[in-house]
Amino acid sequence: MSFIIVDVKSRVPIYEQIINGIKDAVLSGILTADEALPSVRSLASELAINPNTIQKAYSELERSGIVYSVPGRGSFVSSNTAEIERQHRERVLSSLKEELSDAIKLGITINDIQNIYNELKEGKAK
Repeated sequence: MSFIIVDVKSRVPIYEQIINGIKDAVLSGILTADEALPSVRSLASELAINPNTIQKAYSELERSGIVYSVPGRGSFVSSNTAEIERQHRERVLSSLKEELSDAIKLGITINDIQNIYNELKEGKAK
């Protein structure tokens, strides 16, 4: 699962980084419905982190309906992509709200923001 990148220096807990990596992989189509996730041990070994951290991430993903587990077989991606998209949208809007709050404090105008939005929508910005 080379698409999951763990930054041990990040303020975001490792298990949340794993959750976000798996959610992003589902949204981008890297992981598809009913596809098996790596075992807790193999992912822990690959990422060089404690298996309990992986288990915590998988448990949280299952609790939120992103994955389901089959006893003796492992964890699998849920076909409930609407829930994944809803959670992703919620996360993006929360992050955007924080950034806009900073923009207001810095005196960035609605016109500046609208210009950036238009550039992004037209594919001109990075």
